Amino acid sequence: MTTEFHRIKRLPPYVFAEVNAMKAKARAAGADIIDLGMGNPDLPTPQHIVDKLCEAAQDPKAHRYSASQGIKGLRKAFAAYYERRFGVTLDVNKEVCVTLGSKEGLANLASAITSPGDIILSPNPAYPIHPFGFIIADGSVRYLPYEPNAEFMAALERAVSMTSPKPVALILNYPSNPTAQVATLDFYGQVVDFCKHHQIWILSDLAYSEIYFDDANPPPSVLQIPGAKDICIEFTSMSKTYSMPGWRVGFAAGNPVLMNALVRIKSYLDYGAFTPIQVAAAAALNGPQDCVAEARQIYRERRDVLVEGMAQAGWHIPVPQASMFAWAPVPEPFRHLGCMEFSKLLLTEAEVAVSPGTGFGEAGEGFVRIALVENKHRIRQAVRNVRTFFANAGAALSNVESLSDAKMRARGS
Repeated sequence: MTTEFHRIKRLPPYVFAEVNAMKAKARAAGADIIDLGMGNPDLPTPQHIVDKLCEAAQDPKAHRYSASQGIKGLRKAFAAYYERRFGVTLDVNKEVCVTLGSKEGLANLASAITSPGDIILSPNPAYPIHPFGFIIADGSVRYLPYEPNAEFMAALERAVSMTSPKPVALILNYPSNPTAQVATLDFYGQVVDFCKHHQIWILSDLAYSEIYFDDANPPPSVLQIPGAKDICIEFTSMSKTYSMPGWRVGFAAGNPVLMNALVRIKSYLDYGAFTPIQVAAAAALNGPQDCVAEARQIYRERRDVLVEGMAQAGWHIPVPQASMFAWAPVPEPFRHLGCMEFSKLLLTEAEVAVSPGTGFGEAGEGFVRIALVENKHRIRQAVRNVRTFFANAGAALSNVESLSDAKMRARGS
């Protein structure tokens, strides 16, 4: 009996597994690990949303199967959000689908539209589901730079002109996970014009649309570009905006052809989220939005504590303009070790967990992702731990380098 399954063989070893195992072992030994690794929001879901869930769950009719495309009330609430936030009008029957988080929507659409050997274009580094949703569906991925600038456009032109068969789709993710980059409408306009000309679908992940820190320039939607719905579908999520990660509610919006493919494949796979969860999600979208502004302010304050504190410790981290992450270059004294070994050192010597950049693609080497998922007190403690580690890093570096030399000698013997 075979144990080598085709699709599993296409997935590389999980880069985070080693760090996660070390984290669990350290905690089991009593270490107080400050976990800034996984992007798992720690803020509580606003009470009025929880109250609506409890109220809806009291109705026995809500315990039956739901609708795989999502209940109409929630689709209407989401369309109203897009209208007021982006000025984009959506047909709730043909251009909106409720998903079990944006991750599920992306993966199921990849399965719906990918034939074996199809080429997909994705930034690198990227959130893993962006390329691997298509790799699991037997597609192939060609990578592009992650910054939304002229270099990206030049790489996009080269990729299309030099790739055979022609790419089927392009994935965009701004604000970006992991890099926190933000795109402009001008950039989106260039990408839409190019992809329309070459008949390439665009899949945009806008999960961090409401976690931004420049109040004058909130992140735009690609669907704001005139004619974008001809080729674009966009995924969003309730997870970060309303601190609802475990609720698993997201949305797809845009092109009716892609939407039909997604809805059709979902009809075979699920009956949608539990109806009371969808009712509560509608209450979140339709209700008071001060909770969103409050969460945004909390992330802003955490960002400032992290960036300013680490700078004083000698680690200069670019200030993220959006998302709940900082994309931090490995400090010079540790750069030769690579981001994985540096992440291990932070865990063992400073009791701070981060995500190694290579977990998001080979272009992530030289960086770590730091998630703003601990309160300011804990982030200040992380800064103090890192400062102490940096001040006494000589011995730790010597130990790591000695182990590395020993491993190389063992391989050569």
